[in-house]
Amino acid sequence: MATLTNNFPTLLDVAKRTGGDGRIGVVAEILNGVNPVLDYMAYVQGNLPTGHKSIVRTYLPTVNFRKLYGVVASDKSETIPVIDSCGMLEAYAAIDKALADLNGNTAAFRLSEDKAFIEAMGQKAVSTLFYGNENLVPESFTGFTPRYNSKTAPNAENLLDGGGLNGQTDCMSIWLLGFAPDKTYGIYPKGSQAGLQVEDKGQMTLQNFNGGTGFMEGYLSHYRWDLGLTVQDWRYNVRIHSIDSSLLTADLSTGADLVNLMVQAEELIPNLGACRPVFCMNRKALTFLRLQKLKKVAYNLTEETVGGKHVTMFDGIPVLRTDALLSTETSLN
Repeated sequence: MATLTNNFPTLLDVAKRTGGDGRIGVVAEILNGVNPVLDYMAYVQGNLPTGHKSIVRTYLPTVNFRKLYGVVASDKSETIPVIDSCGMLEAYAAIDKALADLNGNTAAFRLSEDKAFIEAMGQKAVSTLFYGNENLVPESFTGFTPRYNSKTAPNAENLLDGGGLNGQTDCMSIWLLGFAPDKTYGIYPKGSQAGLQVEDKGQMTLQNFNGGTGFMEGYLSHYRWDLGLTVQDWRYNVRIHSIDSSLLTADLSTGADLVNLMVQAEELIPNLGACRPVFCMNRKALTFLRLQKLKKVAYNLTEETVGGKHVTMFDGIPVLRTDALLSTETSLN
């Protein structure tokens, strides 16, 4: 059974250390509540103003046995630098002052609007974490799917086939992610603060609001989150791809055997104890995983409490419902 490693800093840990007034930590807690993967992801401050430069080893030196009076050739390892960029997720919320003051509880009204923007920012961040692609959206950051999307790439051995047909467009993926500061981790720019920053700009005179001409008094809030992703060791992530979402069945008569695939994914991780592993899947995959377990002679799917939260565990690894994961992916076959 895998052990859940808790000594790697999460978004909430880092935010609490960098937020001077405690406001940032509160926001981080809200984000984790609606996007649980953020509660497990390790975070590291980048070493660049716009991202992070990591060193990836690409070649191990050759070593040999030597006889007495024999010689061996010298060799060396090889590495390459990899630079990951951070995206700047940003939004403004403007509220008509007269509307906010209408019920005499301005602060509560504005907080309700804050929660909507925080939810939207969290959903966008997690969606980008899995599907972001700087080649398509340069101002964003590159997530997991573009990094694990080719059967000819060096990390192809960590792609498990879920059985979908070639070119099929109603497929989905299950991810086993191994978070650690030297494996896979979130990043934020050097010298900046981690997590979502919320600035209350107070009452302001807003001009040409909502496409109109003229002025009005309003309250303005600014939301900003600089974030990115570094995969320093690709061996610690596994993508179970091309799962035909239309063929999944509870009795395993058709479709993928999710338990079987998840066990295979665990065996591809070099050392589950060296990272904080989590499974991420969407609601449909999690539903059929729980149904399929009834057909298994032996299984290790349990319901446990982790950090005061109800969590499904598979072989001791948290299984996180991640609504950002789609059921409309194209098969890699």
